[in-house]
Amino acid sequence: MQNPTPKDLTIRPRQLDFALPAPLPRHWHGGDAFKSHFFNAMSVQFPDGERFFIESVRLFREQIEDPLLKEQIRGFIGQEGHHSREHQHYSEHLRELGYDVDYLERGLKRRIGWVQKHFRPELQLAATCAVEHLTAIMADAVLKDPQWLNGADLLMAKLWRWHALEETEHKAVAFDVFNQVSGQAWYRRRAMLQSTFFFTIDTFKGLAHMLKRDGLLWKWRVWRDGLVWLWGRNGILRKLVGVYRDFYRADFHPWHHDNLYLVERYRAEFDEPAAAAS
Repeated sequence: MQNPTPKDLTIRPRQLDFALPAPLPRHWHGGDAFKSHFFNAMSVQFPDGERFFIESVRLFREQIEDPLLKEQIRGFIGQEGHHSREHQHYSEHLRELGYDVDYLERGLKRRIGWVQKHFRPELQLAATCAVEHLTAIMADAVLKDPQWLNGADLLMAKLWRWHALEETEHKAVAFDVFNQVSGQAWYRRRAMLQSTFFFTIDTFKGLAHMLKRDGLLWKWRVWRDGLVWLWGRNGILRKLVGVYRDFYRADFHPWHHDNLYLVERYRAEFDEPAAAAS
């Protein structure tokens, strides 16, 4: 399969030049509990998830001879390491608000440990490819669809744009490694089915837990408005169904969804201030 990853794509980690608001507003997404906790529930999964992604790629790092891909692997590891750290800080803010982050992390930690013990390295890498596709299509939407972050706290919105930019930059790294060491479409299709199921369960679990702690779990308007935001006629997730399904094609590659223009647009937000300060 031809590799359509842009040859001049630079992948490098960025240090955030700001801290999250302290204390974190409980409903930082425009006062909306459902929207805030949807993002919070995803964030709780990232510290352990990003570390798993790094390790699954490292298992094959020495087998890669392409100097460009080797450099991109280094950038991928650096970016994912920073994401894990920043979302760990995010989790600490959630703990301070009274949410049981340890409870939410426990099942994911146990599942990752089981996968690393019982799954072949190729299957672990396929799982990373699958989740990277989920995060890539959501990152693309965060960067181009105002519905995702309209009304959010400015610093929280900036955190998610930073994460989305870097997810977009490195969206094909694990996939390109997988194609070099395996390329079995069946592996990644199965991994996507499993990853979609568990990502959905973990996100719903986190969302429900935080709404319960807020005394809003059984408020039907909260669920009505939230589900319309996710899956209504113009729902943010409903718009992603087509690009999600593309992953199951035998000839799929992440850069078939060419959004390099978004990378160039949002690099200005994060790279130019850093260059001016140096």
